[in-house]
Amino acid sequence: MASEVILFGEPMALFAAKEEGSLAEATQFTRLLAGAEVNVAVGLTRLGYDVMYATRLGMDPFGDYIEKKLEEEGIHTNIIRDKERPTGFQWKNHVREGDPAVYYLRKNSAASCITEDDVNSIDFHGAKLLHITGILPALSLNSRNAVYRIIEKARECNLTVSFDPNLRESLWESKSAMIRTINDLASKADIVLPGIGEGKILMGSEDPEEIANYYLGLGAKTVVVKLGAKGAYVKNETEEGYFDGYPVKEVVDTVGAGDGFAVGVLSAYLEGGDIREMADRGNAIGSMQVMVSSDNEDLPTREELARFREQGHR
Repeated sequence: MASEVILFGEPMALFAAKEEGSLAEATQFTRLLAGAEVNVAVGLTRLGYDVMYATRLGMDPFGDYIEKKLEEEGIHTNIIRDKERPTGFQWKNHVREGDPAVYYLRKNSAASCITEDDVNSIDFHGAKLLHITGILPALSLNSRNAVYRIIEKARECNLTVSFDPNLRESLWESKSAMIRTINDLASKADIVLPGIGEGKILMGSEDPEEIANYYLGLGAKTVVVKLGAKGAYVKNETEEGYFDGYPVKEVVDTVGAGDGFAVGVLSAYLEGGDIREMADRGNAIGSMQVMVSSDNEDLPTREELARFREQGHR
C-alpha cells in the first residue's frame, strides 16, 4: 500500500559554509540534505504523515548519504540507483541575513535523467496527495516528461495534485519555455502555491488577487499566494482572504521557507482545514524556517509548531 503523500524530485547533498563570506573564501562546510521536494517530505513526516519520496540517485557516496538520511527521517522511498550518472550536490555560503549564494553541480545528474518508465514503478494505491515543484521539469526533457506522467497517474488514481512553481530560471532552456511549461503544469494541479514575484514572471502581475484568479481560471481549485513577511492570500471557488504572517525576530536564511510554507498548507489541507488554517499553518512554518540556517533540519514537530503558533497569536 502506498503512503498518504507522494513526492517526486531531486534530493541533493548540500555543503553549507560555516563561516560568513563568499564561497571562494570558505574553508569549512557542514554536509546536509537539500532539495525542495525533500524539504516538504521531511516536514510532513515530522508532522506525522506517511510519506514516500521517489527519485533517481547515482551509485556514489552522495547517493548513499541521501538514501540513508531519508531512511533516518522515516521517509519511505522509491529510489532507482543510476550506475552511469552522479548524484547532484550544491554549496551555500553563510550570511547574517537574507538570501545566501547557492551554487549547483547537477547537470546530467541521475535525477535529471528520470524517465516515464521510472514513474510506472511507483505505487499510487491508497495515496491521497502528490506534491511536485517546477524544479524537476527544468532539469531535462526526460524529467519534464516524467513529471507530466506522474501527474497523469495521480489523476488516474484520484489523488489531489499540489504544485509549487519554485522558479529556477537558470535551469531552463529559455524563459519562454519556463513560463509556458510552469503554467501548463499549474493548470493540471488542484492546489497551486505561487509567490508574488513568481506571479510577475509567469502571468504579469504582482497583485495576489489577480494571480489567484489567473490560476483558478486555468483549472486550479485552490490558490495560495505567498506574500513573504505579509503572510498569504488564499482563494478557492467559494471563499478568499488575506492572512497575516507571524512576527520574525531575525531573518537568518530564506532558503527553504517556501517549502516550509507548503508543509503547513498541505498538512492543513490533508486534515480538512479551511483556507484560514491552511494559510496560518503555512505562515507559521515559513516564519520558523527563515529564523534558522538549515533547509530542513529545524522543520517542526506538531508540538513545536503548536507552541510557535500559540506564542505568535498572543
